[in-house]
Amino acid sequence: MLWLLLLQVWVSCLWLGHSEVVSSFESSCPQFFFREIPPNEALEPENPAWICQRYKNQYFFATLYDRQERIPVYSAYIYEPGPGKRPKGWLVEPQLMGPAYPKTMEKEWTLINHYNVSLEKLSESQAVLQDYKNLTGLNRGHLNPNGHHQNYSSRMATFTLTNIVPQDAKLNGGAWNNYEQQTMIRNTKGCEITYVVVGAVPGNNYIAKGRVNKPSYLWSSACCVVDNNHRKAWAVIAENDQNQVQLLTLGELESMLTQLYGRGQVSLFDSECPRE
Repeated sequence: MLWLLLLQVWVSCLWLGHSEVVSSFESSCPQFFFREIPPNEALEPENPAWICQRYKNQYFFATLYDRQERIPVYSAYIYEPGPGKRPKGWLVEPQLMGPAYPKTMEKEWTLINHYNVSLEKLSESQAVLQDYKNLTGLNRGHLNPNGHHQNYSSRMATFTLTNIVPQDAKLNGGAWNNYEQQTMIRNTKGCEITYVVVGAVPGNNYIAKGRVNKPSYLWSSACCVVDNNHRKAWAVIAENDQNQVQLLTLGELESMLTQLYGRGQVSLFDSECPRE
């Protein structure tokens, strides 16, 4: 058994993608949140997982994952767009199966062939590629988009299914893409640093024979630090069956999410981020 354990450790060192299921963002990867304060507990599902998404030994963003619905609740990151190619290939999170598994964001093939993990066991803990095949009118929608990152490693890190939801294809390629690629560029002018939290509200419909929830809404919020004394914020929300995005204040989005989630008053950023 010792040699098998050593073999697993050696194999894990060969692979460069890393992410980690942690007990809290505050203690593990707080840097992706304004003032190092994550959204409050009003967004937490019944069976959450906190994931610090790391690739090539560097954290790139944070994701609160809903184990029951098999979609992310939100992903939080710092907006740093740059030129580059869109990566290929998709990754999954081994530690959602349990802490004994590697702290590595891996391809399904790697887990099956190098860690003796069955696809059935993997699929019990999270969405897998099979869940997203043969979709009609939907595709794999990034919460944290690869285009908001400046190099290949940071973009590749977004290609994990723990950062993906079933998104209306027209919305994903239309109004939502326009917000990600055009509105964000305009709104972040003059910002020293912009913190983003983007999420999905679970809906009543599912894909993959009930395995993966199709969100009813997608939303995104941003808090921009202009300088030591000035900040600005904005937000959007979109129904996940229409090609429309509604621009909101941060306070308006938090009020809407408070109603949609029904778990108490939602707070996405520290109070120093303006709500109006």
